[in-house]
Amino acid sequence: MAEEAVLGFLEKNEEITDSGQFAAERGIDHQDIANIIKSLHGFKLVDAQDIKRERWVLTEEGKTYAAAGSPEVQVFLAVPPEGISLDELQRKMDTTVFKIGRSQAIKNQWVEMGKQLTRKVQDVDDKVKDLLIRIQDGEVVDPKEIDALKRRKLISPQPWKGYSVRKGPKYAPRRKKFATDLTRENILRGDWKDLEFKEYNFSSKGQPVGGGSLHPLLKVRQQIKMIFLQMGFEEMPTNNFVESSFWNFDALFQPQQHPARDSHDTFFLQVPSTTKMLPEDYVERVKHVHEFGGYGSRGYGYEWKREEANKNLLRTHTTAVSSRMLYSLAQKDFVPKKYFSIDRVFRNEAVDRTHLAEFHQIEGLVCDRNLSLGHLIGVLNDFFSRLGMSKLKFKPAYNPYTEPSMEIFSYHEGLEKWVEIGNSGMFRPEMLRPMGLPADVRVIAWGLSLERPTMILYGVDNIRDLFGPKVDLSLIKKNPLCRIGI
Repeated sequence: MAEEAVLGFLEKNEEITDSGQFAAERGIDHQDIANIIKSLHGFKLVDAQDIKRERWVLTEEGKTYAAAGSPEVQVFLAVPPEGISLDELQRKMDTTVFKIGRSQAIKNQWVEMGKQLTRKVQDVDDKVKDLLIRIQDGEVVDPKEIDALKRRKLISPQPWKGYSVRKGPKYAPRRKKFATDLTRENILRGDWKDLEFKEYNFSSKGQPVGGGSLHPLLKVRQQIKMIFLQMGFEEMPTNNFVESSFWNFDALFQPQQHPARDSHDTFFLQVPSTTKMLPEDYVERVKHVHEFGGYGSRGYGYEWKREEANKNLLRTHTTAVSSRMLYSLAQKDFVPKKYFSIDRVFRNEAVDRTHLAEFHQIEGLVCDRNLSLGHLIGVLNDFFSRLGMSKLKFKPAYNPYTEPSMEIFSYHEGLEKWVEIGNSGMFRPEMLRPMGLPADVRVIAWGLSLERPTMILYGVDNIRDLFGPKVDLSLIKKNPLCRIGI
């Protein structure tokens, strides 16, 4: 409709002098007319010249007075012929309208102040309201009136852009539709000879080429994996997210009354709710060490229940995989091993800026004869130095399946403070000996999250911006490949 109006008018007339006036006369929105003019100008059907000017629009206060009347008229109409006290009048009216209207009505000599506020004239015209309505309708108003309304902040200037339009070099009463593609049908029908093709713009940019991008977690994960491989570690299979309570807790010498085994901390499965595949002789040895101890331990002294061990869950740590690997290692002639894993674990935790119910755990362990705490500290210093963390501190801690246990701290140069980065320890004999490992075999192990170093590297302070449904995809696309450096 807008295009037909513009081209049809130019067919019989030389020029559209003002697109704004043109749109108003035909009842068409000016923005629609402006868009059509720009399009026609691009195809050289018309020549368009910019027209720029300021127009006045009503402020929010001005719109209120255009609808309800000016404050001075509202005050005048609220004053009865017999007069009214100021206090009573103020109670009847909006405070702002009362303050502005009273002083303006007195200035106009419509009312006077005595013991009461009384009228001095019988009737008044609301010129302010009339002016506001005229401006709202786009009418031309005397500049002096404009100044008065502007001082009262009832109107404000708004830049306006329109066009004057003439016929262009390729003018036609109707726009011809140019072909953009040469199709198989055009060739078969033979109408390709009569087609007029749209000009190809060799200067325009094409659509951005889509491509996959590595997530920051995957980048850091790969770098940490390479460090493990360079240190001679083998990767453990961690593809089973569902685990039994036996391998996740019991095999690690974690008591069945431990708070971590509560449903508030662990995701238990409903289907299938239990496992039917456990090595029975090993289960009996684990049960015995829980109930009565052994290997220098008194155990926990409670009645161990098989039904608790059978419960299926989403693994709470990848140490469940470590327990399976160590048990498998114990069934053969012993060979020293170095294992690592990086994969997802699940905790029934409240989600906040530093915690998720699903996250990644990095775990490394060394299994060999006569290992000591000194070996653990040495391996930790080697591992974390390759991550760019050379200043380490160790603090004694408690874990059900390691003794001694240590929390690992690194000095963060950017934050200028010591930051906890992981946990470590030596697996207890109560865990290792029931598996069948020789008495002189020790296992040193440590673990940390993947998210913590990634957040530091990429400057992310909310874990939900890094992992989960709220991730900003532009963050993934824009971030370059990086080197570990904390």
